[in-house]
Amino acid sequence: MTGQPETCYRHTQRGPWHLLLDVFGVLMMAFALISGEPYTARLLFVGMGGMFLFLGSAFRSLTVEDMGDHLSVHFGPVPFFRTSVRYDEIRKIEAGRTLLLEGWGIHWSIRGGWVWNIWGRQCVAIHRHHRGTLRIGTDDPKGLSEFLKSRIGVAEP
Repeated sequence: MTGQPETCYRHTQRGPWHLLLDVFGVLMMAFALISGEPYTARLLFVGMGGMFLFLGSAFRSLTVEDMGDHLSVHFGPVPFFRTSVRYDEIRKIEAGRTLLLEGWGIHWSIRGGWVWNIWGRQCVAIHRHHRGTLRIGTDDPKGLSEFLKSRIGVAEP
């Protein structure tokens, strides 16, 4: 036995933003097929449509998963965008809410640190020793924060 808790965590939240990206992708490709634009312009529209369809498939969901010594966070089902947090980097965990201005996706927060969010405003803020704060959007803030606190050895009040 290594002294690590034998618990694990995996949660996937889905969001609707991919539908907008998918619609743009299909419309651009349809425009390329039916327009009388020059070949290079139609090729550009096909490429942009493909990019929107790829991004739509990359941002259908946000999965947060225990990987033993670290927490993995990735959008998917195409896991092109991913990050991780080692449990020994975490100094504090708190459930909270993102600001309306922080929106969705992956970006720098106006409060400092990174935001990874697919839908909604609930989040868990992970304060790390050396790499700042990571706010992970989730529809399970209680479950994620309790799991993380158990992994880093913080007793619930």
